[in-house]
Amino acid sequence: MLRKIGRLFIIKTNWEAYMIIYALALGAVERGSVYLTRFPGFGGKLLFLACTGAVFMAGAKILDCIKFEKAALLARQASAVPAPPIIEREAA
Repeated sequence: MLRKIGRLFIIKTNWEAYMIIYALALGAVERGSVYLTRFPGFGGKLLFLACTGAVFMAGAKILDCIKFEKAALLARQASAVPAPPIIEREAA
């Protein structure tokens, strides 16, 4: 039962990653707008950019990890398939 619940927290496809990145971006923009009102001027703008920049870095890492996991899965599947037997022919 815990495994089924645990599978809900694993990002398997790019679509799921994009949805998570979108949610992170919404939160970052909301937090950045709070910074703009609390710290008017250049400091608030820098904090806003830091919030949104963190989403770009996290999104790139999430997408890279999905690509890496797909490649690792393909490598495991390729190594699990036995190679066809080599048949030596007699020289005629």
